[in-house]
Amino acid sequence: MQSVKIVVWEEDGGWLGYLQDYPDYWTQGETLEDLREHLTDLYEDITGGAVPGIRKVEDLVVSRNERT
Repeated sequence: MQSVKIVVWEEDGGWLGYLQDYPDYWTQGETLEDLREHLTDLYEDITGGAVPGIRKVEDLVVSRNERT
């Protein structure tokens, strides 16, 4: 079992959210549990290659060379 971070919020009687690593791809649900199911489906679609041209947020580690 894998864990991914999600961002969720309630708005106008429904729930909205996205996978933290993929903020361009939102989904919605009638309840928080429904939203979690949609987010799980979205994750499977994205990681399974069903969605083309995926943009992802990643960390970049940089090393700065200090000049003296």
